Amino acid sequence: MTVETMSKYHVPVMLSECLEGLNLRSDGTYVDVTFGGGGHSYPILDKIPDGKLIAFDQDNDARELAIDYPNLIFVNHNFQFISNFLKYFEVPKVDGLLADLGVSSHQINEGERGFSFRYDADLDMRMNQEQALDAYEIVNTYSAEELSKLFKTYGEIRYAWKLANKIVAVRQGKPIATTGDLAAIAEEFTIPKQRNKELAQLFQALRIEVNDELGVLKSLLTKSLECLAPGGRLVVMSYHSLEDRLVKTFMQSGNFEGKIETDAFGRSLQPFKLITRKPITASEEELVSNPRSRSAKLRIAEKL
Repeated sequence: MTVETMSKYHVPVMLSECLEGLNLRSDGTYVDVTFGGGGHSYPILDKIPDGKLIAFDQDNDARELAIDYPNLIFVNHNFQFISNFLKYFEVPKVDGLLADLGVSSHQINEGERGFSFRYDADLDMRMNQEQALDAYEIVNTYSAEELSKLFKTYGEIRYAWKLANKIVAVRQGKPIATTGDLAAIAEEFTIPKQRNKELAQLFQALRIEVNDELGVLKSLLTKSLECLAPGGRLVVMSYHSLEDRLVKTFMQSGNFEGKIETDAFGRSLQPFKLITRKPITASEEELVSNPRSRSAKLRIAEKL
């Protein structure tokens, strides 16, 4: 795949930082759990001529963009199944795992996928287009209490309860079918100068719920403990505080409660050594060339 083709699909965020964080060996075995358009995967493959890369993506569009590489295994499934597929391909341990948790430029720009309020499209937002649950079902069937909790928890929306009640009232007349319908309802509660930001928070909340993003992330982080070889690197790039908090806590303690276990002698049983104490963020140059990098936070840890 050419750089031009990858750029049309998705511009990889902090590419050099991710490659450096993986500490690539030419004969190593690595996993990219968010293939997208191959923005990170193909540069990894170029640096491991004697190694292997297993790339996951449940999006059928990504499958169409996966080209033949002798040392690339593409898996058209959600990365929550990573353990199963590593066993299937007889890969006992990997030397590095990369997860870029952002929505690809391609998914946002394909208006019919319903990820963005900038396009009037069916309420969808499914990463896996074969799953049943979509944004339409959530908006039109969840109770006011469920919607309010979702908006507040996943979108940090200040007007969550008012919006939830308005949605329930509107859908009694007719279903809320499109992104435009939903945005029009929400605009009433937004501050004009912050409208785009607040609508983005609303769509983020729905996307997280549709795709169970936090549940899947927890599953991935837990499974990384069994998948990574000693010295293997866990490299995770998140785009909102809910994800980053999970990643930070897990890398520090090996669980999501933040409790550091000790052995009978009081020695720490932390499973990772932190390579980054604080998250890496995009350079000023990258922020200018790729505005979507502005919210990205990259954390790196090494399996002990």
